[in-house]
Amino acid sequence: MAGCPCGFVRAVLAFLLAPALVTLLVAPARGRGGRGHGDWGAAELLPPLPPRENAALVARFVTNVCDWGALATISTQEGVRGRPFADVLSLSDGPPGKGSGVPYFYLSPLQQSVVNVQENPYATLTMSLAETSFCRKYGFDPQSPLCAHIILSGTVIKVSETEMDVAKNSLFIRHPEMKTWPSSHNWFFAKLNITNIWVLDYFGGPKIVTPAEYYNATFH
Repeated sequence: MAGCPCGFVRAVLAFLLAPALVTLLVAPARGRGGRGHGDWGAAELLPPLPPRENAALVARFVTNVCDWGALATISTQEGVRGRPFADVLSLSDGPPGKGSGVPYFYLSPLQQSVVNVQENPYATLTMSLAETSFCRKYGFDPQSPLCAHIILSGTVIKVSETEMDVAKNSLFIRHPEMKTWPSSHNWFFAKLNITNIWVLDYFGGPKIVTPAEYYNATFH
């Protein structure tokens, strides 16, 4: 009696399903600000870095092209109370090329960073072009000043009712998955009220930009 050709069948199925599996593995993650979700997407869509001598414009550029950053707060946890505490947060200042410069967040009281800022609202946010294709394209190490990054310091505050729609639209166009996050986590919209800005985009140390210079810079 002939044996079951199971091995042959499995081989044929693997051959037929392999392309679909590869597509699933390399496709942009659902909900991230990837292609078709209001992000810059493909490398060729990322606009050129503004002139480095215009530090305010570089800062606005970095804020707009980045969709996450590292937020440092002052810890309230026992054992590390009073020490720096950093966490990665998704953010957005608006649609690609049309950012307001205001970093908006979608936060939950369950997050340790939120617990921290409820006691002490002072925080520092850093964003880097290492998140984008820019530094990889030119072979810049993330720590190199040529891989431009900015440091924004200020206070994390809830947005007002009048600013709620702006914050919501800014975040959801870049992070549509947020719409599906469980309401039981009591999400709310917040922003970094910027008081100090440093831009590191070339050798020689950081450039200091005032909030007025930052918000008056026109970025398209």
